[in-house]
Amino acid sequence: MASLMLDNALARLDGALAQLEAAARRRVEAERGRANLETELALMQDDRARLAAELDGATARLGDVETAAADVDQRLERAMTVIGAVIARADAEAGPEPASAPGREDGEDDEGEPAAASLAREH
Repeated sequence: MASLMLDNALARLDGALAQLEAAARRRVEAERGRANLETELALMQDDRARLAAELDGATARLGDVETAAADVDQRLERAMTVIGAVIARADAEAGPEPASAPGREDGEDDEGEPAAASLAREH
């Protein structure tokens, strides 16, 4: 009977040790998983910081481009205004345009050069 009780106690001890080993394995796996998650989180935070810096740089460059585009727009507006004034003055100085002479292509002056080139030489 003592031997039976000892066998039962040993069987219970083996079962308890098996449960303890299984719990220890689960704990080790959980810690490994936690370490992997912490590593992944650190990598994601690094990526987020890098992407935020890139976004800040792109936003700054966009602001520069928008400023340059506004400057170009203003310059084009001024240039169109000046060109319009030059054309209006040239039209006013030329007076009414005579009918085209035979043998002359429209847009050419008396020397056969384009009227625009003639205007450019005058102004």
